[in-house]
Amino acid sequence: MDDGHTVTAATARYAQKKEAILAAATAVLNRQGVKGMTLADVAAKVGLITTSVTYYYRKKDDLAAACFIRGLERLDAMIDEAAAEPDAAGRIRKFLTLYLDLSRRVRAGQDAPLASFTEIRALKEPMRASVQAAFADIFRRVRGFFDGEAFAHLDKAERNARAHLLLEQVFWTGAWLRRFDLDDYERVRERMYDILVGGIAGPGRDWTPPALPDPTPVSDEGQEWRETFLVAATRLINQRGYRGASVEDISAALNVTKGSFYHHHEDKDALVVECFQRTFAVTRRAQLSALALAAPSLEGDGWTAVSAATAALVEYQLSDHGPLLRASSMGALPIEIRHEMSDGYARGSNRFAGMIADGIADGSVRAVDPLVAAHMINSMLNAAASLQAWAPGVTREDAARLFARPLLMGLMAK
Repeated sequence: MDDGHTVTAATARYAQKKEAILAAATAVLNRQGVKGMTLADVAAKVGLITTSVTYYYRKKDDLAAACFIRGLERLDAMIDEAAAEPDAAGRIRKFLTLYLDLSRRVRAGQDAPLASFTEIRALKEPMRASVQAAFADIFRRVRGFFDGEAFAHLDKAERNARAHLLLEQVFWTGAWLRRFDLDDYERVRERMYDILVGGIAGPGRDWTPPALPDPTPVSDEGQEWRETFLVAATRLINQRGYRGASVEDISAALNVTKGSFYHHHEDKDALVVECFQRTFAVTRRAQLSALALAAPSLEGDGWTAVSAATAALVEYQLSDHGPLLRASSMGALPIEIRHEMSDGYARGSNRFAGMIADGIADGSVRAVDPLVAAHMINSMLNAAASLQAWAPGVTREDAARLFARPLLMGLMAK
């Protein structure tokens, strides 16, 4: 046999096996997180022994970083294709089309998923810095969608916020698209595109959301410490991820002993559930206050309710009582608890969908898909927890204008 042919065949087999390992590792990483992923789990998924995986990737973090880099390469190819479109609306439409087409293929078992980029923070150094730098390059390219004369009125922080919003909208689809049949993906894409470009505000509506009361749950007498406890725990879990925030870390951040922690919580799962329940309570209180503004006696409408609730919740993310717990923490919970927390998010989405339907009926909101719009609002609110990382210096007072307004008024709005 020709030596050149032998080398080529061996190289092809090596590359094929490496791709199989990356695909398997990405699936494990997305389900268990960087901290929960093991080389043994990955090896079992591709029918290998652990030492066979270490031939390709010596350490777990090497493999996890490779999953992120491969995902970013694939994402960059989509951005590159979208960037060739002549205007911002075309770029947004192409990017959304390419991403949802990939999501459809993944769900149909025809392609490998992208790694969940929220897990990058769980990598150890120096891998984390390297992967974060690659993600920052991707972010700058998406921000380039908003270059040109049509966006000359935007400053850097405003363009950063819109890039963050767009990226999180496509990433978040993984949390809710499975509620739709594969045959519905094209229709969903069209409705997402319509909202991204045109917003949901009805004719003549402007961005003047009324202020709402503080939605922080009221603690029982003698239980005020619990609010401080949950805020600190939420911040740490959002920063490090569910698996990256150990009981020791949480206890240290709260300046309590592990014994004190376990006195108040059976385990870390119980704490995360309480953080989620607090998040749902804050969301519900803001929504109910906003709905009260839409009462006929106050001459309000659906747009007033939606804009007030979203503005209040974005501002809350940057307040002394924020942020709310990011939805990505659900993925590491036991399956039965995860379903219960998912139901909590669904109830919030349903309430937003009802506000939007009311607004369509009274003419204050455009005729958009209420369910899709509600999921997109949830995505924006979830992403607001990390807004300061992408728009440094943004204040609580300016956060809603910077982040909620572009979704509700449209990314093309001035």
